[in-house]
Amino acid sequence: MSFKWRKWGPARALCAAALVSAAPFVCAPALAQTLTAVMSSGLRVTDPVMSSAAITNTHGYMIYDTLLGTDANHKVQPQMAEKWQLSADGTTYTFTLRNGLKWHDGAPVKAEDCVASIKRWGAQDVMGQVLMGLVTNMKVVDDKTFQIVVKQPTGIVLSALAKIGTRTPFMMPKRIADTPSSQPIKEYIGSGPFKFVASEFKPGLKVVYEKNKDYVPRGEPASWTAGGKVVHVDRVEWVSMPDSLTAANALLNQEVDFIEVMSYDLLPMFEGRKDLKVDILDKLGLWTYYRFNFLYPPFNNKLVRRAAMYAVGQQDVLKALAGDPKYYKICVAVFGCGTPYASAYGEEMLVPANVDKAKQLLKEAKYDGTPVVILHPTDISSVKTQPVVIADALRKAGFKVDLQSMDWQTVTTRRASKKPPTEGGWNLHPTNGPLVGISDPLRNQAVGTNGSRAWFGWPDFPEIEALRAKFAITSDPAELKKIAEEIQKLVIDEGVVVPLGQFVVPSGYSAKLTDLLESPVRVFWNVKKGK
Repeated sequence: MSFKWRKWGPARALCAAALVSAAPFVCAPALAQTLTAVMSSGLRVTDPVMSSAAITNTHGYMIYDTLLGTDANHKVQPQMAEKWQLSADGTTYTFTLRNGLKWHDGAPVKAEDCVASIKRWGAQDVMGQVLMGLVTNMKVVDDKTFQIVVKQPTGIVLSALAKIGTRTPFMMPKRIADTPSSQPIKEYIGSGPFKFVASEFKPGLKVVYEKNKDYVPRGEPASWTAGGKVVHVDRVEWVSMPDSLTAANALLNQEVDFIEVMSYDLLPMFEGRKDLKVDILDKLGLWTYYRFNFLYPPFNNKLVRRAAMYAVGQQDVLKALAGDPKYYKICVAVFGCGTPYASAYGEEMLVPANVDKAKQLLKEAKYDGTPVVILHPTDISSVKTQPVVIADALRKAGFKVDLQSMDWQTVTTRRASKKPPTEGGWNLHPTNGPLVGISDPLRNQAVGTNGSRAWFGWPDFPEIEALRAKFAITSDPAELKKIAEEIQKLVIDEGVVVPLGQFVVPSGYSAKLTDLLESPVRVFWNVKKGK
């Protein structure tokens, strides 16, 4: 077997050593076309139901497929499903799978797999939880057909199964999907356009995917997560480079092909280069926000939460994050600015920092100096500045702050802990997410307030949950808008989630790459790599 020498220096050395010593190092075949990408963070958590981290969700799109997809016009389209039918009374959805669907181990995809996958996903995802609260039955009709029966007509069935953003409802084999949602899966068998190469996986450092040669794409053009997922490369390798300058130099030296998140201050390095391109592939962008832990002091006190909200100004955070105003936008809407459910409620509290007001509220709350543990990821450029700005603002207002630095994957694990902050828990953590994933009260995971089943931070506000349930069964646009406005007010007043604004991130890549999809999710189908 012949081998090619990759331009990646360390890999070349390891490959040579392996050939001499017969060490178990895998070298790419000479004819294999490999796309090497530096992603926003390293991948450690690989179960897309257990984790809501964007990198885990992107990993899911590589190896799994979805029953339905969402196109660039925000319309639901069939994906694994060939079609669906709705009963005359609007309560029974019948889904029929398309031909040619196979799991990576060669077994055919069956309706029972989809039912088990939806149930597992629905136990964890905030939109899935609302859906499952309306479902009275999910039953297999035959190997290619299953039904979802709901209590009353609702549009959530299709929109939930086509969900894009975080915790996407990926389909898995039944034997894997039967794993309780509170436990990680142990096999990574999907039916998607790529196969996960488990033997080459180095958690947090490297992930390898191979083209699934048995995958049968749809015939329609690719559009966001819908349409034909046609793969033109043999392998995709994700490599971790926490240092932005190291990653930029690797791209300049053609050692990597793609950087998902370019550091804003390094963009001038790429100006005028014909061999490299910089583009914003997610035109909608992201929102950045922070979350309180409602279980422990001091943020189990509403007045203390409000003091923190007054102390931190969006403008300060966004300037530190992106610098140039062309990359960011002031926005307090928990469902995103520019969406049908955008609201300006909370601007007075969130946009300008008001230290005096924060100090007054802390005094009223009789804050006793309990330290605020803030999780600070240092290896992901789109999140590492927010904790520093927040910590500084809170200190100015009179908070005692414990800013704890770690890598992003440690954050994604630690934020799931319900232990006290003094025992490895936390009080506050900032993050970000795609705007496409927050555009209404059902899909925005941060506005779910069902206590122990809520997203990390675990707020418990039944009034918000009742409004979300009402939203799910309402069809009148004016009424939907009214419900969303009520939720925005409650969310801001209670500090359920604190918006820090919106921003877009540029990606950098080799000019050899063509046909990269503009999408809220970074996908690697459709893209071609020239010589």
